[in-house]
Amino acid sequence: MNTYNNKMQQANASLAQQGPTWAAINPEYIVRMQLQNRFNTGLDIAKYTAKIMREDMAKYDADASQYTQSLGCWHGFVGQQKMISIKKHFGTTRSRYLYLSGWMVAAMRSEFGPLPDQSMHEKTSVPALIEELYTFLKQADARELQHLFKAMDEAREAGDEVKAQAIQEQIDNFETHVVPIIADIDAGFGNEEATYLLAKKMIEAGACCIQIENQVSDAKQCGHQDGKVTVPHEDFLAKINAVRYAFMELGVEDGVIVARTDSLGAGLTQKIPVSQTPGDLAEQYNAYLDGQEVQSLTELKSGDMAIMQGDRLIKPTRLANGLVRFKANTGADRVVLDCITSLQNGADLLWIETEKPHIGQIADLVNRVRAVVPNAKLVYNNSPSFNWTLNFRQQVFDAWLEAGKDVSAYQREQLMAQAYDGTELAEEADDRIRNFQKDAAAQAGIFHHLITLPTYHTAALSTDNLAKDYFGEQGMLGYVLEVQRKEIRQGLACVKHQDMSGSNIGDDHKEYFSGAHALKASGKDNTMNQFAAI
Repeated sequence: MNTYNNKMQQANASLAQQGPTWAAINPEYIVRMQLQNRFNTGLDIAKYTAKIMREDMAKYDADASQYTQSLGCWHGFVGQQKMISIKKHFGTTRSRYLYLSGWMVAAMRSEFGPLPDQSMHEKTSVPALIEELYTFLKQADARELQHLFKAMDEAREAGDEVKAQAIQEQIDNFETHVVPIIADIDAGFGNEEATYLLAKKMIEAGACCIQIENQVSDAKQCGHQDGKVTVPHEDFLAKINAVRYAFMELGVEDGVIVARTDSLGAGLTQKIPVSQTPGDLAEQYNAYLDGQEVQSLTELKSGDMAIMQGDRLIKPTRLANGLVRFKANTGADRVVLDCITSLQNGADLLWIETEKPHIGQIADLVNRVRAVVPNAKLVYNNSPSFNWTLNFRQQVFDAWLEAGKDVSAYQREQLMAQAYDGTELAEEADDRIRNFQKDAAAQAGIFHHLITLPTYHTAALSTDNLAKDYFGEQGMLGYVLEVQRKEIRQGLACVKHQDMSGSNIGDDHKEYFSGAHALKASGKDNTMNQFAAI
């Protein structure tokens, strides 16, 4: 183990080789700065976090209760505060990741202003956000270690070597805030070469896991909206290959690829693939195309197309824009084919975009995939696009009705009404929501649960409440009661916002560099001293 003492020996040896010209350099300061910057590059992070994900996937395969979770982020500070809070409440970041949502990048990070989730935002904003997230997570490491260094120095000055040694052991066993990020590359932002180039930038920024979807890149839609257009398997597999090559080129050999299928809600395709051999993927894809059987070539008009579908000649159903429609009620079958094909051709995890959070529906799909690929497992979007309250109240209503329980006190289409809050049905629905992730991990093969847009909604909600109180009768008390006092009572690190922004780390560096001449911000007149006891 590369302990504090071992690193001290290495630093002393390095300085000794340089002679007296480096006498001003303190070996202990070198060690502290090295510990505060454990990861020198994004590739260091990608390799470290890929190993964590692979270990977690193996744990889940052995025990489905060992599922993982994450929350979506649109800014480095948001991701940083999540991991600080997780360490504060649970003592470890184990099995908790961050999610980088393409929807959030489009809505919150584009230079064009808020955009819909249609891959119209700058592709460079995706790797930029990955780098930003890891910059903030590394700063969280530096800040927490700075506090430990200060505590160790104070123990030494007080002559309490036992306490000093205990703090040094905490430093030796320090757990980083740096965790895996599952990063959304949308549909690849272009052809397979464009996907490869962007994937490289994302990996170089620190991404160990890239999620890619099977929609047409230039017609991409949010997974929970209409108008989705999927690509043939050959096109999607080329992009999976592009991402894998990017990982391998950069030396991240255990990088993780999440293959997302939007086929459940996608009724259109832009391209009809050419079958090379009977029963190949192109023929299987084309078997789902909707069309009218053609008995005679005289039935075709100028500009019509016709293909053989099995032993039938059909004229595919085309929209005015040239897109081709799939047969109705084939989405589930296409999802299963997508998933099996992706796992058999380089993907590591699946993402099935559904229209509701229903364990039975997800399990039916996953079990069909697992009949072919037994260790298939999912990343699942616990999406704010679902009305969770209404969905689960309706699921309970339907279950009660099927079981013969009296549901006459409830109107199924009105179950979102506040009047039903606190009823037996509402309480059972809330229990199902509470246990959804655990139950879905056990029953539906979900390895990773995420919420794509949580802080988009929490920021809007908290801002609404603050604006109502601050600009209303409460005035400044609205801020004090609902923000600062809660920060203090709940022990939020960011109540000391100067420390959170790196002021104390900067003071340390000034002292390292300038010694007694350092002009530091943390003197007696710093108002952050009012929070010293927190």
